[in-house]
Amino acid sequence: MRLAEFDYELPEGLIAQYPEQQRDKSRLLVLDRQNRKVEHRFFSDVPYFMEEGDILVLNDTRVIPARLFGKKETGGKVEVLLVKQVHPQKPEGDGGYKVWECLVRSSKRPKVGSRIHFNEYLEGEVTEKVANGKYVVRFHPGGNFEDLLDEVGRIPLPPYIRRDKESRDFQMDAERYQTVFAKNKGAIAAPTAGFHFTEELISRIREKGVKIACITIHIGLGTFMPIRVEDVEDHELEAEYFEIKSEAVTLINEGRSSGKKIIAVGTSTTRALEFVAREEEDHALKEMSGHTNLYIYPGYQFKIVDALLTNFHMPRSTPLLLVSAFAGKALIKDIYQTTVEAGYRFLSYGDGMMIV
Repeated sequence: MRLAEFDYELPEGLIAQYPEQQRDKSRLLVLDRQNRKVEHRFFSDVPYFMEEGDILVLNDTRVIPARLFGKKETGGKVEVLLVKQVHPQKPEGDGGYKVWECLVRSSKRPKVGSRIHFNEYLEGEVTEKVANGKYVVRFHPGGNFEDLLDEVGRIPLPPYIRRDKESRDFQMDAERYQTVFAKNKGAIAAPTAGFHFTEELISRIREKGVKIACITIHIGLGTFMPIRVEDVEDHELEAEYFEIKSEAVTLINEGRSSGKKIIAVGTSTTRALEFVAREEEDHALKEMSGHTNLYIYPGYQFKIVDALLTNFHMPRSTPLLLVSAFAGKALIKDIYQTTVEAGYRFLSYGDGMMIV
């Protein structure tokens, strides 16, 4: 398949720059992929499309303030994005530094050995240049590293959400670029399909008899990395860390054995579930943690996910390919044209879609 088959025209004005004032007041397009029926709703209506005993699977990852601004020894400005920790914290007595693979932006490419000053308690040293414009940076914290990140770091918003460096909107983003159920720190991008849930909406879903399973997928750069090959089959997805624990395994497997729907919230949640399910002949889940780079595009046969809650995605992106695999390429192309014409809001802070 050619990448051009997954292109569409996305007007810039439809890329949401801010979330809805109330999370569950986002619009919701509900697509029945069997009969091609479309309903236009609000996200607060989502319990209507769930039944008692269904399993709703949420990603409880929490986005860390991984965007740091510092200065080189020469005084030049540097922006650092933490991508992946590549070295555990060292034992007490040696400074307790941490080492991360990072994207580094500055007027000139940093040299190995150069130092970056963030504040009086945090300094970084570039120790290695790696592939795809990334660098290994060794951080020397004068205290707890996570506490210092909370102090000097910012939530790393996607590049299509525009914020001035001094904008007060960053305070709002620190709350709204997280789900209400975010718990386990480690993501550098949010599971945005979960943004629409409120505590009250989750309570209504539980009251209906729907069971909620939480798994963890620390979303990384792969969500935003463009596909740079013309044949989509040749693309390689960056791996993300996930954890599926016994409580979630039991809920999901019991739901499947009872004939109930497994409803995945987000494309990353879908990939983690499918990655584990395909390991077993009966496609049952098992407790597992590790990394997955499962890349889902049209032609993939889903093993465990029956319904998908997601946002509207970028043209030519891996999440769009996954959605096209789930509902059918031609149908999704038609649906996206419909949503553009209807003025739906796109991408992270945009509206939602439920595919059943």
